[in-house]
Amino acid sequence: MASATDEKADTVCPVARSVDVVGDRWTILVLRELYMGATRFEEIQIQTEATPQMMASRLKALEADGMVERQPYSDKPLRYEYRLTDKGWAFHPVIYALRAWGEIWCKDTDEEVAMHFVHRECGHDVGLANVCPHCGKPVERKDLDGSMGNDYATERAARRASFTRK
Repeated sequence: MASATDEKADTVCPVARSVDVVGDRWTILVLRELYMGATRFEEIQIQTEATPQMMASRLKALEADGMVERQPYSDKPLRYEYRLTDKGWAFHPVIYALRAWGEIWCKDTDEEVAMHFVHRECGHDVGLANVCPHCGKPVERKDLDGSMGNDYATERAARRASFTRK
């Protein structure tokens, strides 16, 4: 995976250049966790199931590319949390689109939706859309309240419990 300090794609193609920044599974999963509110290394690692080395390299690359910034939350020992920058938040529609595509094409029909998003303004579930089907307004992440489906919440709780037992 390339970062701001590595060589970039030798092209003017914006897709190829974007893949340089976010083009692997681990980076996408790190970003998913940041969008879900995780800020600390361990909480991101638990839910992505990445190795510490993989996590560190992805977070450093995202920081170098201006997608996240580190902010200290403890002086002794020095510990950092990770916050999305405006550039990082601007990528959210891509993750939201991946979610919608995955819900339609990568799941069995009897599986529940992993994440539900409710439009704060009108109180209706937006389903997989980026326009509220009830009021017709376009929605962004800041306009939505998210909640996990039961199966997804159970899966995430099991990862957390498994990690704390290690």
